Amino acid sequence: MTNVDCYNRSKHLSGAVALIGMLAFALFVLPGWALAQDVGPSALPDTIGSRVLACTACHGKEGQGANDDYFPRIAGKPANYLYNQLVAFRVGRRKYPPMNYLLAYLPDSYLQEMAAYFAKQQPPFPTLPKPEVSAAVLAHGEALVLKGDPTRDVPACISCHGKAMTGMLPNVPGLLGLHSRYISAQIGAARYGTRTSENPDCMQEIASRLNDDDVTAVAAWLSSRPAPTNPAPLPESSLKMPLVCGGSETK
Repeated sequence: MTNVDCYNRSKHLSGAVALIGMLAFALFVLPGWALAQDVGPSALPDTIGSRVLACTACHGKEGQGANDDYFPRIAGKPANYLYNQLVAFRVGRRKYPPMNYLLAYLPDSYLQEMAAYFAKQQPPFPTLPKPEVSAAVLAHGEALVLKGDPTRDVPACISCHGKAMTGMLPNVPGLLGLHSRYISAQIGAARYGTRTSENPDCMQEIASRLNDDDVTAVAAWLSSRPAPTNPAPLPESSLKMPLVCGGSETK
C-alpha cells in the first residue's frame, strides 16, 4: 500500500472513528466524573490513571499500542513531545476528527498531566505483523533509516531519533512499536499538510524529499524491528540535529 493509499484510508476512517472516540469519552470519562460526584469515596479513584482510560480504549493499556494500524503506541515517549502533539490536535495543526473533538476544550495543565502519565509508562511493546514487502524494499528502508540519502539531502532517521530509534528528550519520539501503515500515514500527513509544526517544519521538509517507494520502505523496515533493549529516550542534546527546526515540535 502506498503512502497516498494510507493517507486516503486514514481520511476514510475518520468519521467512523470519530463516533468511537465520542463513545469512549461517554463510556470512560463521563461515568468516572459522575461517580466521583454522586457516589463518593467508593467510586473510581480520581487519578490521572482513571481519567486517561478514554485514551487507552484506542491506544491500548498504558498506551502500549493497539492491533489497529492507525492507533499508535504512545507509552514511554518524551512528555514534552506528547504534550506538543496534544496541543497540535487541539489547535488543528494535526487533523484527525476524534482527537480534535476530544481535546478541543482541555486546558494546557490537563494536557501536560496526560503527557507526563504516558511518558512514564513502559508496557511491553506490541507484536507487529511482518511487513509484506520484498527483501529489496526492506534493504532500501534500512539504508534510508541508517544512512539517509545525501544526494537528495535526506538525513538518516537515526540522526534525530537515535541509533536505537528510541528518540531523544525533550521532543523527539521513538520510532519502534509502530505499525508500518501508521508510519506511512504520518509521513503522508506531513507531506500533505495535515500534520504540521511551527516553521521551519522539519518533518514536512524531509517528507517532501521522499517518494512513495521511500516511504513504504522506511515504514516497513521500522515496523520490522524488535523491541529495544532499553526503550528510554536519549538524554537531551545527545545528538546534533541535522536541521534547524521551528518551535519545540518533534523532528
